[in-house]
Amino acid sequence: MMICQIYRSRREVGMYLFVPKNQGLEAVPETLLQRFGEPEPAMVLKLTPERKLARVEAGQILQVLAEQGYYLQLPPSGEFDPEMQALRQHNTKLT
Repeated sequence: MMICQIYRSRREVGMYLFVPKNQGLEAVPETLLQRFGEPEPAMVLKLTPERKLARVEAGQILQVLAEQGYYLQLPPSGEFDPEMQALRQHNTKLT
């Protein structure tokens, strides 16, 4: 179990940075923070291996946090998302 602070990127929709709450952003490389932009606190989450998350297994996040001190969640790729492809075909303003 770990208490995580989750930050939202102001530069890229859907990009999130997970860090242990007690460590903050100290383990995040400066180059990543420059790309991420000013981190905006999104939520604090009690993360356990059993916890259900939308895009990734909680156990995977916990493992990466233990190894490198942060976890970067990138936005889903719309190019490979069948729903987004269908929307683009029907709405030319999205392309």
